[in-house]
Amino acid sequence: MKGDAMIEELPLYSNFEETHRVDPSYFSKYDVKRGLRNADGTGVIAGVTNISNVHGYVVCDGDRTPDRGRLSFRGYDIHDLVDHVVSERRFGFEEVAYLLMGGELPSQEELDVFQRKIDDARDLPDGFTTSYILHPPTRDVMNCLSRSVLQLYAFDEDAEDRSYAHEIDTAIMLLSRLPRIAVLAYCAMRDKFLGESLYIHHFVPGERTAETILSMLRPDRSFTEEEARVLDIMLMLHAEHGGGNNSTFTCRTLTSSDTDPYSAYSGAIGSLKGARHGGANNRVLAMTDDIEEHVKDITDEGQVADYLRRILRKEAYNRTGLIYGMGHAVYTLSDPRAEVLHEYAKDLVSGTEYEREFRLLELIEQLTPDLMREKGTTKQVCANVDLYSGCVYSALGIPRDMLTPIFACARMAGWSAHRFEEIVSGKRIMRPAYKKTGHARPYISIEDRD
Repeated sequence: MKGDAMIEELPLYSNFEETHRVDPSYFSKYDVKRGLRNADGTGVIAGVTNISNVHGYVVCDGDRTPDRGRLSFRGYDIHDLVDHVVSERRFGFEEVAYLLMGGELPSQEELDVFQRKIDDARDLPDGFTTSYILHPPTRDVMNCLSRSVLQLYAFDEDAEDRSYAHEIDTAIMLLSRLPRIAVLAYCAMRDKFLGESLYIHHFVPGERTAETILSMLRPDRSFTEEEARVLDIMLMLHAEHGGGNNSTFTCRTLTSSDTDPYSAYSGAIGSLKGARHGGANNRVLAMTDDIEEHVKDITDEGQVADYLRRILRKEAYNRTGLIYGMGHAVYTLSDPRAEVLHEYAKDLVSGTEYEREFRLLELIEQLTPDLMREKGTTKQVCANVDLYSGCVYSALGIPRDMLTPIFACARMAGWSAHRFEEIVSGKRIMRPAYKKTGHARPYISIEDRD
């Protein structure tokens, strides 16, 4: 048997699971911290950071006690950061980015200079859009984002410069360009794979990041101030979430090897793309679509509860037994990001076609903890930021293919802060251990193999 037929018969393909399965008992035998989690679900301490604090429980005498969720950036509570920006009718994402990268809240003059540096960096290199974004386009915008960051290395004559100034300038440049690249990649994807018209807008100097995204994304470039301010809040909430989340830890791990910034940030984008990380908000939207399709009246608490029970029993939706948007690795009683988002989402969706979906999400948040206890789960669960974020993005007219890319645009601020900290304070390559299982085998000559 030759050619493709022979390839299909290779054990390499047919024995994939058998070859790569590790006996689950070994994880217990060798006390493996699967997912870098302790037995009680807390994360393994892999480092220390001054950048942010993600708090969701208290450990006392070995017992983990649920606590109200708190999130702070450089010591400033996320509620305070958002509330002050909103009350002063200002945009806050750039201020938060400066805080994360620089350690202190900026003065007005410092913020103005920082914004000008972002503006000055938005233009892409000559020919970059045509050569690296439009041709060839990718089906997933995140892949184009990751590829584009790597390609920008080639346009940086000092790409291997590890000076602090170059690290800062590179981070600001990517903070500036990622929104532009994301929108262009989305437009190219629509044109190539969906057969829709291609439109490309230039950015408007002086616009904040939230305004730039809406202006470039919409065919007529129109948006309201309130829409831009809600998106700005979304960017603030997604800008940073501790050193242990997968994409930030990926960035820090790559940085510990002394690789260049482009490689480190590209790897972080690849991590964020995963459905278990940044792609979770799309799973919530898909789940609510399924609920709306199968529940006759989504405003009826009993009908919704019955269907959620079926989801938990792996009888409905994707049969994983998971209710997406509920539960978190750290937060137990509340996710502060979800609290902020819920507060501002209410006004955004009021009187719109999305209010009905929002009420469904509130029902899911209300019902799920009791349903999980009914099922026998003892873990405390709360709504996480993904529960409401998809609905908010939909109400803003932002397509689903752009949800995770916008997340990446925001998280660039946190990634860069953690890379800076790893450069200054890490000093060692991360190198955990894996325990080898199995036995030694003698070599078999090729003529003696079956």
